[in-house]
Order: sequence, then C-alpha cells, then structure tokens
Amino acid sequence: MSLSELKKAGNRSVGSKQTKKAIENGTALKVYIAKDAESHVTTPLIDMCTERGIEIVYIDEMRTLGEACGIQVGAASAAIVSV
Repeated sequence: MSLSELKKAGNRSVGSKQTKKAIENGTALKVYIAKDAESHVTTPLIDMCTERGIEIVYIDEMRTLGEACGIQVGAASAAIVSV
C-alpha cells in the first residue's frame, strides 16, 4: 500500500496514543498500522477501527511508517485526521 496519501496529509496523528485519541474523538479518517509492531499495541487500535468502520492500511515496517510521518524513529501507527 502506498504511503503517499499519509505523506501529503496536512493533519495526521503519529504514534499509538495519538492515533487512539483520534479514533476515540471521531477525527481519524484512515489509520496506518505497522505489521511488525507489537500486537498488544496494535490490536486495540484495529478493534476500534473495525467497530467504527475506519479504513486500515497495513505497512510492513515501523521504520517505514515513521519515515512517512517525517520522524526519525519507527511508528506503530498513524492516522490521517480531519480538522
């Protein structure tokens, strides 16, 4: 899956805590999950997205997801959010 949409997004949340908040607040439009992240971190996010009908995009590596978000470390999750 391409990360171009996430890279271009003006508003995004990065990291599991921020992504969770965006899902809970109803502002997450699309959620990106790293496949190599620990399942105890990502499973609750996946469950929340499934319950709310939010699209999930799976990325192979945390490092790749972090780079797409413009950070120097890996990210387990990220989300494109509405304003």
